[in-house]
Amino acid sequence: MTDIPNDKRSMDFGSAFAIQDPETMKLLRKHYSFTDLNSDSIIDEFLHEYDTWIKSGTLNVFTGLEDFGYKCYSNGTTEAFDKFYMRNAKRRFRCYKGEYMYHKLAWRDKFVWAYLEDEELHSADAVVISLPFADTGDKHDKYHDLMRECSELGVPVLVDCAYYGACRHIHIDLAYPCITDVTFSLSKTFPVAYARIGMRYTKVDDDDTMFVYHKINYNNKIGALLGLEYLDTFTPDYIPNKYVDKQADFCNNIGVCASKTVLFGIDYNDKFPQYNRGGKTNRLSFHKQYIKGLDIASTK
Repeated sequence: MTDIPNDKRSMDFGSAFAIQDPETMKLLRKHYSFTDLNSDSIIDEFLHEYDTWIKSGTLNVFTGLEDFGYKCYSNGTTEAFDKFYMRNAKRRFRCYKGEYMYHKLAWRDKFVWAYLEDEELHSADAVVISLPFADTGDKHDKYHDLMRECSELGVPVLVDCAYYGACRHIHIDLAYPCITDVTFSLSKTFPVAYARIGMRYTKVDDDDTMFVYHKINYNNKIGALLGLEYLDTFTPDYIPNKYVDKQADFCNNIGVCASKTVLFGIDYNDKFPQYNRGGKTNRLSFHKQYIKGLDIASTK
């Protein structure tokens, strides 16, 4: 059995998955005829449409995304993480407490790593940070300080934007020379996590294996075709606009604060310590309750 840190998938407010919104679920029940799998243009079409979709959102602001001129299909964000690890294998990996647990699982036996809170940053490090931050659904309060320090030291950084499409009122500032990779995924926005639909932006083509896959058209074309359906049907604002009022109601009922990512309520007063993920606050995910109609007041 795998020892997964902070595994809260079985708990009422644990883990973080896309909301099984009825309208988004309809596309999963649609009959698809994937007759175009041999087409060489599917991946390029997906990457173009996904880039356009990201930039079409009105609830968040991007700075610096235009600096990343190269795009590759990624199986979720996870594949891009693995490539970042490979490229920086001789460095020490760093992340904040409360970050997405996959990094710690990947690093525990194969790489040297340390939490950013525990040790000073060095030029031989490599950093992963989510934006919105996985533990709060907001920008990490040390984000800009960290990006400036990484830029001064020449530390490569991957910024994980997996929660884009479920967040609002966040300035996603990528205009730092240290940032080498930016990743996106549809897994936290729509109920397509098992289709592995994502994209990686980079500033250079270093001909790593993701670029090789792209150049020989050896990608997940079923994921790309399904992704195109969602990009064409829903905007990046759909989920946050639809669920922001429910989020506010849930948070008010149990006495936690609404995150800028509509999946979450953030407990600053330690009322729910069982949902702590290593950071200073406790994260409650409402993705199950939004659809089940659970009487959330009964959990007080």
